[in-house]
Amino acid sequence: MINDLRVLAIVTARGGSKGVVGKNVRPINGKPLIGWTIDAANNSQYIDRLILSSDDDAIIACARKLGCEVPFVRPDHLATDEASSVDVLRHALEAEGEGFDLMVLLQPTSPFRLAKDIDGAIERLVETGARTCITVCKAAKNPHWMFEIEEDGRLEPILKIEPINIVKRRQDLPPVYSVNGAVYVAYVQDILIGGGLIEHGTVAHVMSAKRSLDIDDETDFKIAETLLEENGAT
Repeated sequence: MINDLRVLAIVTARGGSKGVVGKNVRPINGKPLIGWTIDAANNSQYIDRLILSSDDDAIIACARKLGCEVPFVRPDHLATDEASSVDVLRHALEAEGEGFDLMVLLQPTSPFRLAKDIDGAIERLVETGARTCITVCKAAKNPHWMFEIEEDGRLEPILKIEPINIVKRRQDLPPVYSVNGAVYVAYVQDILIGGGLIEHGTVAHVMSAKRSLDIDDETDFKIAETLLEENGAT
């Protein structure tokens, strides 16, 4: 709870991963991928209840063993590639959201997100009066140096800024940030009435690049294991 606002955290983890089969329960440094997220949520000072939304028996069994509630099984139509995160959240909130003011979406593919990142995003939302807060990290590539190639082979800058000055030093470019998918915070009622997670006025909580690693394929698993071998990902 924060400022008398009750907080429900939802871990979303469907089966049927195409990039890495069974990735949500695959161990990293001896702990299932989903376990890193459950541990971070359980260490949050603001989360009042943690639940899982999943359609997969193995994920459900693993989450329960690790201390996460599983009050329902996600319907098949919300466990496809086409199902949106907001639709999945809305289903969970309609089932279990009564009495909660804020909801936090936690995706298990961000294993290095810490409790302080979750709490920082919650605090940022409440302190600013925003309706949504998401976590970001500094972008690896700056869009001021990105181009499209026209049909005639000419380069056309992504950002329509004049004059074009590709020789700017990297240090002179304005910092830009990427959504890292680690933490999304929003008001329960906003999601229930059709609101989104990223809207006009959304605020950001900045995380380090290491803690922003998103597990999508075998290479990402190897990177995660390497980071842990090098004294953790913090």
